[in-house]
Amino acid sequence: NLIINGAMQVAQRGTSTASITSATYVLDRTRLALSNGGTWTMSQSTTVPSGQGFSHSLKLDCTTADTSLGSTDYIQLQQLIEGQNVQHFSYGTSGAKSVTVSFWIRSNKTGTYTLEVQTQTSSSAFYQNAKAFTISSADTWEKKEITFVGNTSNNILNSNAAAFYVSLWLAAGSSRTSGTFTDGTWHNTAANRVHSSQVNLADSTSNELYITGLQLEVGEQATPFEHRSIGDELARCQRY
Repeated sequence: NLIINGAMQVAQRGTSTASITSATYVLDRTRLALSNGGTWTMSQSTTVPSGQGFSHSLKLDCTTADTSLGSTDYIQLQQLIEGQNVQHFSYGTSGAKSVTVSFWIRSNKTGTYTLEVQTQTSSSAFYQNAKAFTISSADTWEKKEITFVGNTSNNILNSNAAAFYVSLWLAAGSSRTSGTFTDGTWHNTAANRVHSSQVNLADSTSNELYITGLQLEVGEQATPFEHRSIGDELARCQRY
């Protein structure tokens, strides 16, 4: 699992932050990134899927709504990975490997969401690949497993800089939804990044979202979540 703190156990900054209106970390390694898109509280929760071995989840709670997104407004939940940690993906070669992202998610807001992986190349260009998924049942834990093909055309920057992004889109304005959604194809066109039916999680102060068990691994099939010891997970987080 290339994700750090995917079980949302480590919270060195504290367990809750309110009045979030810009990019913020609360639980280690997973950040809320937004431009406008309302006001949020992010916290560590003990609401978890039953029988899966998790003790914590990350919770987002909308406290000020934004019912009319501007064209460049957006909300993302992201994990940023150092480029040197993903060189074995072999991007930019004929042997580029598929990767699979899996996670447990729960929200009162059903509908279409977009999961995206994004890379920065050695020439500082960015490429994206996204797929849509559905939260089908309100206030119910659902497991998602989403596979992305490898990028044979573009490499990944090999340094300690963030060069591989796993991003869950929670809202997006027309600048990212007005094109032709690429649905599993690598590209660098902003308007094609997010599905046109993407929900706006900021449209009501009743909206909330939970996530845990976030995992990124090489291959076309998700494996059971890698439960690491709290000592191991904390040490990985302390690098940052």
